[in-house]
Amino acid sequence: MKLILTHEVSNLGEPGDVVDVKDGYGRNFLLPRHYAIRWTKGAARQVESIKAARDSRAVHDLEEAQQIKGRLEAEPVNVSVQAGESGRLFGAVTVTDIAAALEEAGAVVDKRRIEVGNPIKALGAHDITVRVHPEVVANVRLNVVASK
Repeated sequence: MKLILTHEVSNLGEPGDVVDVKDGYGRNFLLPRHYAIRWTKGAARQVESIKAARDSRAVHDLEEAQQIKGRLEAEPVNVSVQAGESGRLFGAVTVTDIAAALEEAGAVVDKRRIEVGNPIKALGAHDITVRVHPEVVANVRLNVVASK
């Protein structure tokens, strides 16, 4: 099945890439989640606009990406959320919450570049990965604290 990616998919491609995937993967995962659209001649024309939007958001310079990585890894980032007395969260920490906390810490990162292994549902320290650049990956220490 030939598809055009509309979002970044790990180990598959970037937005605007034309990929060939197995029918079940495309039909059951990529299309329902709106990560991709079917390839047609008309949709192929949209690839340029998708790539232009991706290019405007991307960090181009490798040195700038290294500086952002240094800022992210320098000190832990605190995220305050509502939690019960036992330390369990009401819900989970989302990538939007993490992106807002990183922005407060001085590093503006697109939320689609943040990778959280398992959903964060407890207070404490957690490790997350931020893909700043295709060649630069930052490992960030995230402290989840209860809000007052």
